[in-house]
Amino acid sequence: MAFEEREHVLGEVSRPRCDRRKARTAGRARRRSASADGYRSLPGGGLESKFVLDSGLMLMRREQNRNDQRARIVEAARRLFARDGVDEVTMVQVAEEAGVARATVFNHFGSKHALVEAITEDVIAHYQGMLRNALADTTTPTPVLVRALFDEMGAGIEEDRRFYRSVFREIAKVRLGLDEGGLGQQAGMAALELLLKLLVRGQERGELSRALRAEDLASAFDSLVNGTITHWLYGEASDSLRQRMQRAAEVFLGAAAVGPTAGRSGRLPALAPPRRLRRG
Repeated sequence: MAFEEREHVLGEVSRPRCDRRKARTAGRARRRSASADGYRSLPGGGLESKFVLDSGLMLMRREQNRNDQRARIVEAARRLFARDGVDEVTMVQVAEEAGVARATVFNHFGSKHALVEAITEDVIAHYQGMLRNALADTTTPTPVLVRALFDEMGAGIEEDRRFYRSVFREIAKVRLGLDEGGLGQQAGMAALELLLKLLVRGQERGELSRALRAEDLASAFDSLVNGTITHWLYGEASDSLRQRMQRAAEVFLGAAAVGPTAGRSGRLPALAPPRRLRRG
């Protein structure tokens, strides 16, 4: 074969390879250009905007930062209220204690009342957690669960007396329905519904008297809880709140409990959900 013919044949064979190399090079260049323009390659060969992903992550981080800020403000307010009392604390002091700007505090809470209401909501949410745990316990008799609720409420408040002394009047207003329309009242109504479910279940099991309406039992329960705590916080507190609450539980059960489970038993179940660790 003549030299010119061989060169022609080799050229025809190598051209597809050269074309494929050029296509791959052009594809890589397009992907680099797309990446620089804010797109990423998909497994099937398409493109997807990276800005969609980045904006989603940014929104998640922004929401997390906002939640963290709110938690810091609430915890700072708890510390200051426990130390100085609600009336003496200003929003400027809360901002300084939380390490945020004063405007940030007002972005989260439009007033000190809103801040107190948020703390009240958190306290009642903790109580709701106790009630949910009581309802989740399907084997322990209802009178034992009632004793555990009184006992753990007393122990928790006694442990943090200064804080509860500063805010319990607000909590009591919510529990008694005197603070209408707020988040605290909504949390209080949710807690009441959980308590009613627990008491109704006790009646259905034959552990609580059916001669009394569940709504009346819930009202008596709340009155004993609020009254016992209030007298201990603002009156003479020489003895333990936990012991007072244990006695209050027996007053309630003396009228409400029936059957073989009415008497005292041994160890009480743990109902309180874990508390969030607080700094300072």
